[in-house]
Amino acid sequence: MPNIAVTDDLGSWMALQPSMAPGLVAFSNAVYGQSQLPRRVQEIARMRIALANECSVCQGARWAAGSDDGLDEAFYAQVADWRLSPIYSPREKLAAEYAERFASDHVGLRADAGFWQRLRADFSDAEIVDLALCCALWLGAGRTMRVLDVGQSCALTLGG
Repeated sequence: MPNIAVTDDLGSWMALQPSMAPGLVAFSNAVYGQSQLPRRVQEIARMRIALANECSVCQGARWAAGSDDGLDEAFYAQVADWRLSPIYSPREKLAAEYAERFASDHVGLRADAGFWQRLRADFSDAEIVDLALCCALWLGAGRTMRVLDVGQSCALTLGG
């Protein structure tokens, strides 16, 4: 049950601030429609943040055509143990580590020169900015929805 007086769905809460909602929608559209990251790289980071946020809607969200990119339930089931899983590529593991630390220790992440050396060996600067902006949306929007307790029982299918 929501912590604010709205219908328990994915978008009603934004109607309470109609001048701000378009910004969040535009940011979401940019992340899901303009990201240049490979879908598996994007999804492991998204799911790592969904787990950190304990956001049910984010944890349950799946791409409509996800199987085309190898996004099956095994992919999602192993995200919490990404370090030990053999199914993720080195780039996917770096994205998971970035997302995890972005959500839980952003100051330590910023200061970890060894991590940045590893990340920059496998990601261009443009890809790092892409990943950072994606993580900013997922962390902020997912945490907001979880704190307000809105849409947590809704199913979300991400675009094609």
